[in-house]
Amino acid sequence: MQTDEILDLVDNNDNIIGQMERGEVYKNNLHNFRVINCFIKNHEGKLWIPLRQHDKRMFPGCLDISCGGHVSSGESYEEAFRKEMAEELNIDIDSVKYIVLGTCNPGSDGTSSFMTVYELTQDEVPNYNPDEFQSYEWISPAELTTKIEGGIKSKDDLIKLVKKFYL
Repeated sequence: MQTDEILDLVDNNDNIIGQMERGEVYKNNLHNFRVINCFIKNHEGKLWIPLRQHDKRMFPGCLDISCGGHVSSGESYEEAFRKEMAEELNIDIDSVKYIVLGTCNPGSDGTSSFMTVYELTQDEVPNYNPDEFQSYEWISPAELTTKIEGGIKSKDDLIKLVKKFYL
């Protein structure tokens, strides 16, 4: 039997105040946990935006951020970034250059959780995990925003992050 991932719960200043199973966090509609997100941008300024598989538990068949995931209890943002980039995109962050775009929190940014957002610039399509994503597109931030505002299904935080960091 698979055990549920344990997440750290944080206060308004992103200081750890406890732990809870991931399923309980979502069942209780909590937002005081940590995630990482990363955008892959090409040299034309277009973002690599994948489409999630239809069997995903959350946001099935929706547009997604290039890479994202939960920060497990005891993990740093950077450790989670390393893990998720390897699992979802087969990218070793030690072999690429990336930057931290910034941080977000539910109170000031209206995001689903506390997060650190990274950016990696490359023109190649990542060797993405087909269990995670079914397809992808390179799209400008403005075009992506127009699609989402026009009704294309996406993860809730996608448009918030694009507007904050790219528009």
